[in-house]
Amino acid sequence: MILRSFLFVPGDSERKLEKGRGTNADALIIDLEDSVSNDRQEIAREMVQAFLKAETDRSRQQLWVRINPLDTDLALPDLAAVMPGAPDGIILPKTESADEAIKLDHWLSALETREGLPLGATKILVVATETSRSLFTLDSFIGSTERLYGLTWGAEDLAAALGANNNKLPDGAYDGPYQLARTLCLAGSRAASVLPVDTVYTSFRDQVGLEAESLQARQSGFVGKMAIHPAQVDVINRAFTPSDDEVAHAQRIVDAFAQNPGLGTIGIDGMMVDMPHLKQAETVLALVAAMQGR
Repeated sequence: MILRSFLFVPGDSERKLEKGRGTNADALIIDLEDSVSNDRQEIAREMVQAFLKAETDRSRQQLWVRINPLDTDLALPDLAAVMPGAPDGIILPKTESADEAIKLDHWLSALETREGLPLGATKILVVATETSRSLFTLDSFIGSTERLYGLTWGAEDLAAALGANNNKLPDGAYDGPYQLARTLCLAGSRAASVLPVDTVYTSFRDQVGLEAESLQARQSGFVGKMAIHPAQVDVINRAFTPSDDEVAHAQRIVDAFAQNPGLGTIGIDGMMVDMPHLKQAETVLALVAAMQGR
């Protein structure tokens, strides 16, 4: 199953939770971390548990929870509170390496057992580039845990970790360290055979910029993107869904090679295609099939 859009929703806002449920986001990220103040943590946990228990139909939209970092004393109470609602997955922020994902895996196994949930049902999406050390440990996720859905990256916390006062260049593009983090996230995900998810686009009123960044992210190999506003969801979904023409072209390539098993290069639609093109076409068709499986 491939999720194109993950929409952040504060865990302590009933209005925003309901609004998020009404969007076309493939998944909501119900947030217990940055969007919830310390004095509302317990209130947010109770609200999130109640929301998860009430919203049992996840066929159209999955419900994930971002907990606080594992090196805080908030993470385990977060998990203990939300697991009775059987979230589809947990977003794990500010990791240093796969060690935190493995630790979370163990905690989830204990809590799934407590709640009578199937072992391994709760997936993990790691925010893998928010600390300076994390840039050196992306390969640690290879073979780390079968719960791992994918990796995503973050530029805001990384900027703070690096002592930067801005993560963008004057033209609006990410500065070098953050382009590196994005590339490492993509490569680390593929090396671990999990899914790469692109980070948020913070200018939520800029639909044109969001579309351009989303299309470029899919071109690079990302399969989905985080959203911070409901208005971003439909743009992201369109960008990460292969067009009918793209699917038809991919199918022609696959069919041509299937009908000519002895050839390594074939002319299709006025261009010569070879094995790398076949692999790309197969990836497009597999992506569509996985999305339809949602």
